[in-house]
Amino acid sequence: MEAKKNPQLEIGRNSGIYFAIGLNLMLLFSWQVLEYKTYEQDEVDIGIVNVQNEIEEEIPIINTNVPPPPPPPAVVSESVTVVEDTEEIEETIIESTEITQETAIADPVEISEVVVEEVEEEVEVAFAIIEDVPVFPGCEGLSKAQTKQCFQKKIQEHVVKHFNYPQMALDMGIQGRVSVVFIIDSKGHITGVRSRGPDEILEKEAERIVKKLPQMKPGKQRGKPVKVAYAIPIFFKYQEG
Repeated sequence: MEAKKNPQLEIGRNSGIYFAIGLNLMLLFSWQVLEYKTYEQDEVDIGIVNVQNEIEEEIPIINTNVPPPPPPPAVVSESVTVVEDTEEIEETIIESTEITQETAIADPVEISEVVVEEVEEEVEVAFAIIEDVPVFPGCEGLSKAQTKQCFQKKIQEHVVKHFNYPQMALDMGIQGRVSVVFIIDSKGHITGVRSRGPDEILEKEAERIVKKLPQMKPGKQRGKPVKVAYAIPIFFKYQEG
C-alpha cells in the first residue's frame, strides 16, 4: 500500500518561518540576558542605641588639715623718757652759691675801655636815582645833569668803537638784543658784569665790550662813594645781502 500525503499537513513547508521565529526569540532572550543589571547591596546593621542614665557618684568632702591662724601680735608698751637738753648743738650754716649783684660786678668797667668800630656798609644805588653819577673820563667839571648826559654818550661811543659782530653768529644767523648789567664800584672799577641774550655767543661779545670800559670817578650818595648799577642794551643785527 502507498502512503497518502495530505498537502495541508506537510511539515517542511513552513520550516523557514519557524526557524526565523525561533531565531528571533533566541536573540531577544540573549539581549535580555546581556542587559540584565544587578546591584550590590550592602548590608547595613542598624543597631539599637541604648541610652542609659549615667549615675552621678557623690564625691565625699574630705576636710584637710588647715593650720590654725597665727596669734595676734603682742602689744609692746613704749616708755617715753624725757631727757634734759643740756648739750649745745652747733648749727650748720649753709652758704648760698648764688651770685649777687655785689659779687657779680666785682671790677666795674670804665667807659673809656669800650671801643666802638664803625663798619662801612657798601650800598648799591641804581644809576637813575644816584645823587652824583659816576664821572666818565672826559666829562669832568660839568653840572650833574650834563655829567649824566655825558656819561651815557660816552658809553654809547665806547660800544660803537669796540663793537665786533662774531663771525660764528653771522654764519649761524644769530641776532637779537643783549641786555648787559654791570657795577661801577666805590673805586670806579667795572665789576659784576652779567648779560642775557638770545645766544651765548652774543652774550660773551657784549660782556667783552663792557669789560673794556675805563676806570671812572665813582658815584656818590650823600657825599660818600657807593656802588652804582647800570644797564645797557646792545643790539646785534645784520642785513642779508
